[in-house]
Amino acid sequence: MADADLDVVIRQLARQLHTGLMTRAKERRDRFNGLAAKAKGKETGERFKMMAKATMEQATAAAKRLQMSADNVADSYARSMRLAASTPVTVKVEKAKGEKPAKKAAKAKKAKAKKAK
Repeated sequence: MADADLDVVIRQLARQLHTGLMTRAKERRDRFNGLAAKAKGKETGERFKMMAKATMEQATAAAKRLQMSADNVADSYARSMRLAASTPVTVKVEKAKGEKPAKKAAKAKKAKAKKAK
């Protein structure tokens, strides 16, 4: 996974989150349907069934938003990396101005000698 592009990693993580979210939503839906089956009154049973349905609707909407956001982020990252890769980079090379390194070393020695006197 170290070699993978981040857009692939983003999509993979979103898929994992989507799967976890939908699994939890189905568990909660099943719990509400179980409570509806055990309910003593008809109104209570209908209320639990309605809660189970609303849970799945809300979870599906949240999962779609999550997936859409992850796709947008991954596409944006991939696009910016392509743009950065295609943009030419100008490298500034600084030329040594003035003296060569040997002359600089000689001057430094002379300066030390003057300070020592």
